[in-house]
Amino acid sequence: MVHVRKIVGQVHYRICTDCGQGLITGIDIDGSFLSSGLGNRALSHLRARHPGMSWRSTLSLRTTRDLLRCMHIPAASADVPCVHGLTAAG
Repeated sequence: MVHVRKIVGQVHYRICTDCGQGLITGIDIDGSFLSSGLGNRALSHLRARHPGMSWRSTLSLRTTRDLLRCMHIPAASADVPCVHGLTAAG
């Protein structure tokens, strides 16, 4: 995520195009942008960039958990999400 030519956030994720599954493993947002809606925009952009994917998340901190709940992205279970292995994408 870029604001005035400065990186202010990043979403880390893995995908499996065979299964159509995506796993969000991290969300980093500059502190001055935490309540700006940037997280919602970033996850919406991620969904638009990879349409048709079923998303889950490994994140459990309160701030990210609340964002993911708002965006209807469930927590990932402990089992392996797919047999193909997920490819790091973001």
